[in-house]
Amino acid sequence: MSKAEALTEAVTQEIVGFIMADNNMELDAAMILFYNSALYEKLHDEETGLYLEGSAYVNELFKDELAGTLAQ
Repeated sequence: MSKAEALTEAVTQEIVGFIMADNNMELDAAMILFYNSALYEKLHDEETGLYLEGSAYVNELFKDELAGTLAQ
C-alpha cells in the first residue's frame, strides 16, 4: 500500500466516523453516503492532493457537498 493509499484510507475512516456521529447513522449507511459522493472520488484522485488534508477539513467539504445536494 502506498503512502497516498494509506492516508486516503485513514481520512475515509475518520470521515465515515464523523458522518455517523453528526447524523446519528449506522456504519453501513454512512459508508454508502460517503462512498457515493463526488468528494470520495476526489479524495482518491492523487492529483487533487485532498488526501493530504486533515479529516476535519475534508469533512467540512463533504458537508458542503451534502448541503448542495439536498438544496437541489
